Amino acid sequence: MLRYLGQRLLALLPTVAVPLILVFLLLRLAPGDPAAILLGDSATPEQVAELREQLGLNAPIWAQFGRFVLDVVTFQLGDSIFLAKPVVDVIPAYAIVTLEISLIALVVALVLGVGFGALAAFRDGRPAGRIATATGIIGISVPQFVVALILIVVFAAGLRWFNVGGFVPLSQGFLPHLRSITLPALALGIAESAFVARITRGAILDVIREPFVTTARSLGVAPARIGAVHVVRVAALPIITVAGLLVASLLSGSAVIETIFGVPGMGRLLLDAVGRRDYSLVQGIVLFTGVFVILVNLLVDLYYAVVDPRVRLGRKSA
Repeated sequence: MLRYLGQRLLALLPTVAVPLILVFLLLRLAPGDPAAILLGDSATPEQVAELREQLGLNAPIWAQFGRFVLDVVTFQLGDSIFLAKPVVDVIPAYAIVTLEISLIALVVALVLGVGFGALAAFRDGRPAGRIATATGIIGISVPQFVVALILIVVFAAGLRWFNVGGFVPLSQGFLPHLRSITLPALALGIAESAFVARITRGAILDVIREPFVTTARSLGVAPARIGAVHVVRVAALPIITVAGLLVASLLSGSAVIETIFGVPGMGRLLLDAVGRRDYSLVQGIVLFTGVFVILVNLLVDLYYAVVDPRVRLGRKSA
Protein backbone atom coordinates (compact mmCIF):
# COMPACT_ATOMS: atom_id res chain seq x y z
CA MET A 1 0.00 0.00 0.00
CA LEU A 2 2.77 2.43 0.94
CA ARG A 3 4.59 1.64 -2.30
CA TYR A 4 1.42 2.32 -4.26
CA LEU A 5 0.90 5.63 -2.49
CA GLY A 6 4.45 6.66 -3.29
CA GLN A 7 4.01 5.74 -6.96
CA ARG A 8 0.74 7.65 -7.21
CA LEU A 9 2.21 10.75 -5.56
CA LEU A 10 5.17 10.70 -7.94
CA ALA A 11 2.83 10.31 -10.90
CA LEU A 12 0.69 13.22 -9.71
CA LEU A 13 3.56 15.61 -8.94
CA PRO A 14 3.55 17.03 -12.52
CA THR A 15 -0.02 18.17 -11.79
CA VAL A 16 1.52 20.76 -9.48
CA ALA A 17 4.99 21.24 -10.93
CA VAL A 18 4.00 22.04 -14.52
CA PRO A 19 1.35 24.68 -13.67
CA LEU A 20 3.68 26.29 -11.12
CA ILE A 21 6.51 26.63 -13.65
CA LEU A 22 4.14 27.98 -16.31
CA VAL A 23 2.63 30.49 -13.87
CA PHE A 24 6.10 31.64 -12.81
CA LEU A 25 7.15 32.27 -16.40
CA LEU A 26 3.88 33.74 -17.68
CA LEU A 27 3.61 36.22 -14.80
CA ARG A 28 7.04 37.59 -15.52
CA LEU A 29 6.59 37.63 -19.29
CA ALA A 30 3.20 39.37 -19.11
CA PRO A 31 3.16 43.18 -19.33
CA GLY A 32 2.83 45.03 -16.06
CA ASP A 33 5.21 45.91 -13.24
CA PRO A 34 4.19 45.11 -9.63
CA ALA A 35 6.29 48.01 -8.33
CA ALA A 36 4.66 50.51 -10.72
CA ILE A 37 1.18 49.19 -9.89
CA LEU A 38 1.88 49.40 -6.17
CA LEU A 39 3.24 52.97 -6.27
CA GLY A 40 0.63 54.30 -8.70
CA ASP A 41 0.80 56.63 -11.69
CA SER A 42 2.39 59.45 -9.73
CA ALA A 43 5.56 57.49 -8.94
CA THR A 44 8.82 58.52 -10.57
CA PRO A 45 11.01 56.03 -12.47
CA GLU A 46 13.57 56.28 -9.67
CA GLN A 47 11.01 55.30 -7.06
CA VAL A 48 9.84 52.37 -9.18
CA ALA A 49 13.42 51.19 -9.68
CA GLU A 50 14.14 51.45 -5.96
CA LEU A 51 11.05 49.42 -5.06
CA ARG A 52 11.88 46.81 -7.69
CA GLU A 53 15.29 46.43 -6.06
CA GLN A 54 13.70 46.02 -2.63
CA LEU A 55 11.29 43.39 -3.93
CA GLY A 56 14.03 41.47 -5.73
CA LEU A 57 12.45 41.99 -9.14
CA ASN A 58 15.73 43.19 -10.67
CA ALA A 59 17.42 39.84 -9.99
CA PRO A 60 18.10 37.58 -13.00
CA ILE A 61 15.25 35.26 -13.95
CA TRP A 62 17.24 32.17 -12.96
CA ALA A 63 17.87 33.66 -9.50
CA GLN A 64 14.17 34.43 -9.06
CA PHE A 65 13.32 30.90 -10.17
CA GLY A 66 15.78 29.42 -7.68
CA ARG A 67 14.25 31.45 -4.86
CA PHE A 68 10.80 30.39 -6.05
CA VAL A 69 11.74 26.67 -5.97
CA LEU A 70 13.24 27.07 -2.49
CA ASP A 71 10.04 28.74 -1.27
CA VAL A 72 7.93 25.91 -2.67
CA VAL A 73 10.09 23.17 -1.14
CA THR A 74 10.14 24.83 2.28
CA PHE A 75 6.48 25.97 2.05
CA GLN A 76 7.68 29.49 2.82
CA LEU A 77 5.79 31.09 -0.06
CA GLY A 78 7.03 34.61 0.47
CA ASP A 79 5.03 37.75 1.19
CA SER A 80 2.13 39.21 -0.72
CA ILE A 81 3.33 42.44 -2.33
CA PHE A 82 0.04 44.29 -1.95
CA LEU A 83 -1.31 42.76 1.28
CA ALA A 84 2.10 42.99 3.00
CA LYS A 85 1.50 39.65 4.73
CA PRO A 86 2.99 36.17 4.35
CA VAL A 87 1.16 34.18 1.68
CA VAL A 88 0.72 31.24 4.05
CA ASP A 89 -1.26 33.56 6.34
CA VAL A 90 -3.39 35.04 3.56
CA ILE A 91 -4.61 31.92 1.75
CA PRO A 92 -6.36 29.95 4.57
CA ALA A 93 -9.14 32.50 5.22
CA TYR A 94 -10.03 32.68 1.53
CA ALA A 95 -9.54 28.94 0.96
CA ILE A 96 -12.05 28.05 3.68
CA VAL A 97 -14.76 30.07 1.91
CA THR A 98 -14.02 28.51 -1.49
CA LEU A 99 -13.81 24.96 -0.12
CA GLU A 100 -17.08 25.41 1.76
CA ILE A 101 -18.88 26.60 -1.37
CA SER A 102 -17.23 23.92 -3.51
CA LEU A 103 -18.21 21.15 -1.08
CA ILE A 104 -21.88 22.18 -1.17
CA ALA A 105 -21.67 22.53 -4.95
CA LEU A 106 -20.14 19.05 -5.22
CA VAL A 107 -23.02 17.53 -3.26
CA VAL A 108 -25.55 19.40 -5.42
CA ALA A 109 -23.82 18.32 -8.64
CA LEU A 110 -23.63 14.66 -7.60
CA VAL A 111 -27.20 14.46 -6.29
CA LEU A 112 -28.75 16.16 -9.33
CA GLY A 113 -26.34 14.63 -11.84
CA VAL A 114 -26.58 11.05 -10.63
CA GLY A 115 -30.34 11.37 -10.22
CA PHE A 116 -31.01 12.72 -13.71
CA GLY A 117 -28.42 10.41 -15.26
CA ALA A 118 -29.91 7.31 -13.64
CA LEU A 119 -33.40 8.39 -14.69
CA ALA A 120 -32.25 8.93 -18.27
CA ALA A 121 -30.56 5.50 -18.33
CA PHE A 122 -33.18 3.33 -16.63
CA ARG A 123 -35.99 5.06 -18.53
CA ASP A 124 -34.10 5.21 -21.81
CA GLY A 125 -36.50 5.64 -24.72
CA ARG A 126 -39.41 6.60 -22.48
CA PRO A 127 -40.74 10.15 -21.97
CA ALA A 128 -39.13 10.56 -18.54
CA GLY A 129 -35.77 9.40 -19.87
CA ARG A 130 -35.96 11.68 -22.88
CA ILE A 131 -36.81 14.68 -20.72
CA ALA A 132 -33.88 13.91 -18.39
CA THR A 133 -31.53 13.51 -21.36
CA ALA A 134 -32.70 16.77 -22.93
CA THR A 135 -32.31 18.56 -19.60
CA GLY A 136 -28.72 17.33 -19.37
CA ILE A 137 -27.91 18.51 -22.89
CA ILE A 138 -29.37 21.95 -22.16
CA GLY A 139 -27.46 22.10 -18.87
CA ILE A 140 -24.12 21.42 -20.56
CA SER A 141 -24.78 24.24 -23.03
CA VAL A 142 -25.52 26.88 -20.38
CA PRO A 143 -22.47 28.68 -18.90
CA GLN A 144 -22.04 29.02 -15.15
CA PHE A 145 -22.53 32.78 -15.11
CA VAL A 146 -25.89 32.40 -16.86
CA VAL A 147 -27.03 29.93 -14.19
CA ALA A 148 -25.84 32.41 -11.55
CA LEU A 149 -27.81 35.28 -13.12
CA ILE A 150 -30.96 33.15 -13.36
CA LEU A 151 -30.69 32.22 -9.69
CA ILE A 152 -30.19 35.87 -8.74
CA VAL A 153 -33.25 36.98 -10.75
CA VAL A 154 -35.50 34.20 -9.41
CA PHE A 155 -34.44 33.65 -5.80
CA ALA A 156 -32.86 37.00 -4.86
CA ALA A 157 -34.63 39.70 -6.87
CA GLY A 158 -37.93 37.83 -7.32
CA LEU A 159 -38.63 35.68 -4.27
CA ARG A 160 -36.20 37.62 -2.03
CA TRP A 161 -35.10 34.44 -0.28
CA PHE A 162 -31.43 35.39 -0.58
CA ASN A 163 -29.35 38.53 -0.92
CA VAL A 164 -28.24 39.55 -4.40
CA GLY A 165 -24.61 39.37 -3.30
CA GLY A 166 -22.23 39.76 -0.43
CA PHE A 167 -20.82 37.41 2.15
CA VAL A 168 -21.70 36.96 5.82
CA PRO A 169 -19.05 35.26 8.00
CA LEU A 170 -20.07 32.32 10.15
CA SER A 171 -19.28 34.40 13.23
CA GLN A 172 -22.34 36.56 12.47
CA GLY A 173 -24.76 33.65 12.58
CA PHE A 174 -25.22 30.28 10.88
CA LEU A 175 -28.40 31.07 8.94
CA PRO A 176 -27.18 34.43 7.54
CA HIS A 177 -23.91 32.73 6.61
CA LEU A 178 -25.74 29.85 4.91
CA ARG A 179 -27.95 32.27 2.98
CA SER A 180 -24.88 34.12 1.69
CA ILE A 181 -23.20 31.00 0.26
CA THR A 182 -26.25 29.05 -0.96
CA LEU A 183 -26.71 30.79 -4.31
CA PRO A 184 -23.00 30.64 -5.27
CA ALA A 185 -22.92 26.95 -4.35
CA LEU A 186 -26.11 26.23 -6.29
CA ALA A 187 -24.79 28.11 -9.32
CA LEU A 188 -21.62 26.01 -9.34
CA GLY A 189 -23.39 22.73 -8.57
CA ILE A 190 -26.23 23.06 -11.06
CA ALA A 191 -23.84 24.06 -13.83
CA GLU A 192 -21.68 20.95 -13.24
CA SER A 193 -24.55 18.52 -12.61
CA ALA A 194 -25.33 18.26 -16.32
CA PHE A 195 -21.87 16.84 -17.02
CA VAL A 196 -22.27 14.34 -14.17
CA ALA A 197 -25.67 13.33 -15.53
CA ARG A 198 -24.24 12.63 -18.97
CA ILE A 199 -21.40 10.49 -17.57
CA THR A 200 -23.82 8.64 -15.27
CA ARG A 201 -26.22 7.87 -18.09
CA GLY A 202 -23.46 6.51 -20.31
CA ALA A 203 -21.92 4.43 -17.52
CA ILE A 204 -25.24 2.84 -16.53
CA LEU A 205 -26.22 2.10 -20.15
CA ASP A 206 -22.86 0.39 -20.71
CA VAL A 207 -23.36 -1.82 -17.66
CA ILE A 208 -26.97 -2.65 -18.53
CA ARG A 209 -25.73 -4.17 -21.81
CA GLU A 210 -23.25 -6.46 -20.03
CA PRO A 211 -23.89 -10.26 -20.14
CA PHE A 212 -24.12 -10.60 -16.34
CA VAL A 213 -27.16 -8.28 -16.31
CA THR A 214 -28.87 -10.41 -18.95
CA THR A 215 -28.05 -13.52 -16.92
CA ALA A 216 -29.47 -11.98 -13.74
CA ARG A 217 -32.68 -11.13 -15.57
CA SER A 218 -32.97 -14.66 -16.95
CA LEU A 219 -32.60 -16.03 -13.39
CA GLY A 220 -35.55 -13.97 -12.27
CA VAL A 221 -33.71 -11.40 -10.18
CA ALA A 222 -35.93 -8.41 -9.48
CA PRO A 223 -35.16 -5.43 -11.77
CA ALA A 224 -34.90 -3.12 -8.78
CA ARG A 225 -32.24 -5.37 -7.22
CA ILE A 226 -30.33 -5.62 -10.51
CA GLY A 227 -30.26 -1.85 -10.84
CA ALA A 228 -29.50 -1.00 -7.22
CA VAL A 229 -26.99 -3.74 -6.40
CA HIS A 230 -25.31 -4.84 -9.61
CA VAL A 231 -25.60 -2.05 -12.17
CA VAL A 232 -25.05 0.94 -9.88
CA ARG A 233 -22.06 -0.66 -8.13
CA VAL A 234 -20.20 -1.31 -11.37
CA ALA A 235 -21.20 2.04 -12.88
CA ALA A 236 -19.95 3.84 -9.77
CA LEU A 237 -16.32 3.75 -10.92
CA PRO A 238 -16.59 6.34 -13.72
CA ILE A 239 -18.90 8.42 -11.54
CA ILE A 240 -16.31 8.49 -8.76
CA THR A 241 -13.66 9.45 -11.30
CA VAL A 242 -15.84 12.34 -12.46
CA ALA A 243 -16.31 13.42 -8.83
CA GLY A 244 -12.54 13.70 -8.45
CA LEU A 245 -12.23 15.72 -11.65
CA LEU A 246 -15.20 17.82 -10.60
CA VAL A 247 -13.28 19.16 -7.61
CA ALA A 248 -10.71 20.79 -9.89
CA SER A 249 -13.47 22.16 -12.11
CA LEU A 250 -15.32 23.66 -9.14
CA LEU A 251 -12.17 25.31 -7.80
CA SER A 252 -11.36 26.83 -11.18
CA GLY A 253 -14.95 27.89 -11.86
CA SER A 254 -15.29 29.56 -8.48
CA ALA A 255 -13.45 32.67 -9.71
CA VAL A 256 -16.36 33.80 -11.92
CA ILE A 257 -19.06 32.85 -9.42
CA GLU A 258 -17.29 34.50 -6.49
CA THR A 259 -16.90 37.68 -8.52
CA ILE A 260 -20.59 37.73 -9.47
CA PHE A 261 -21.79 37.20 -5.90
CA GLY A 262 -19.06 39.27 -4.22
CA VAL A 263 -17.75 36.34 -2.19
CA PRO A 264 -14.22 36.72 -0.76
CA GLY A 265 -12.98 33.33 -1.90
CA MET A 266 -9.78 32.03 -3.40
CA GLY A 267 -10.94 32.45 -7.00
CA ARG A 268 -11.65 36.14 -6.53
CA LEU A 269 -8.37 36.53 -4.65
CA LEU A 270 -6.55 34.92 -7.58
CA LEU A 271 -8.10 37.33 -10.08
CA ASP A 272 -7.09 40.32 -7.94
CA ALA A 273 -3.57 38.93 -7.48
CA VAL A 274 -3.11 38.38 -11.23
CA GLY A 275 -4.35 41.89 -11.99
CA ARG A 276 -1.88 43.34 -9.51
CA ARG A 277 0.96 41.04 -10.59
CA ASP A 278 1.28 39.79 -7.01
CA TYR A 279 3.69 37.01 -7.95
CA SER A 280 4.02 35.25 -4.60
CA LEU A 281 0.29 35.23 -3.93
CA VAL A 282 -0.58 33.83 -7.37
CA GLN A 283 2.04 31.10 -7.03
CA GLY A 284 0.80 30.23 -3.54
CA ILE A 285 -2.81 29.89 -4.72
CA VAL A 286 -1.77 27.67 -7.64
CA LEU A 287 0.31 25.50 -5.30
CA PHE A 288 -2.53 25.13 -2.80
CA THR A 289 -5.02 24.25 -5.55
CA GLY A 290 -2.66 21.73 -7.13
CA VAL A 291 -1.92 19.98 -3.83
CA PHE A 292 -5.62 19.82 -2.98
CA VAL A 293 -6.49 18.32 -6.37
CA ILE A 294 -3.70 15.74 -5.95
CA LEU A 295 -5.06 14.67 -2.56
CA VAL A 296 -8.61 14.36 -3.89
CA ASN A 297 -7.50 12.24 -6.86
CA LEU A 298 -5.42 10.07 -4.54
CA LEU A 299 -8.46 9.45 -2.36
CA VAL A 300 -10.46 8.55 -5.48
CA ASP A 301 -7.81 6.00 -6.49
CA LEU A 302 -7.86 4.45 -3.02
CA TYR A 303 -11.65 4.29 -3.01
CA TYR A 304 -11.58 2.21 -6.19
CA ALA A 305 -10.59 -0.83 -4.12
CA VAL A 306 -13.70 -0.41 -1.98
CA VAL A 307 -16.10 -0.06 -4.89
CA ASP A 308 -14.53 -2.66 -7.19
CA PRO A 309 -12.81 -5.64 -5.49
CA ARG A 310 -11.10 -6.48 -8.78
CA VAL A 311 -8.82 -3.54 -8.26
CA ARG A 312 -5.56 -4.45 -6.53
CA LEU A 313 -3.66 -1.39 -5.49
CA GLY A 314 -0.04 -1.47 -6.49
CA ARG A 315 -0.25 -4.97 -7.99
CA LYS A 316 -0.45 -6.15 -11.54
CA SER A 317 -3.32 -8.38 -12.40
CA ALA A 318 -2.38 -11.99 -13.04
